[in-house]
Amino acid sequence: MELPQEQPFGVIAHHRSERLPVSDTSDVDRLFHQLNNQLGIVLANAELLEVRAADDATRARAAQVVSSALDAMATAREIRKLTGPSNG
Repeated sequence: MELPQEQPFGVIAHHRSERLPVSDTSDVDRLFHQLNNQLGIVLANAELLEVRAADDATRARAAQVVSSALDAMATAREIRKLTGPSNG
């Protein structure tokens, strides 16, 4: 069985089936942009579920997802600050 060859850099997915090498700062910028877009989608859908929830238990679970998505977005911003042009 042949193993896949390792990529010399990380990868960036513009679409689930498309992966490109991550080799420079502009690629990292695109990664953060993509991550923020994905987290925004999670957040929007969780907020929608929270509003439309039929019961308190479901509403509470959706609220946890909203909170976690907001925390993840804040974490991504912090990572971005640490890996910005002046830091790397």
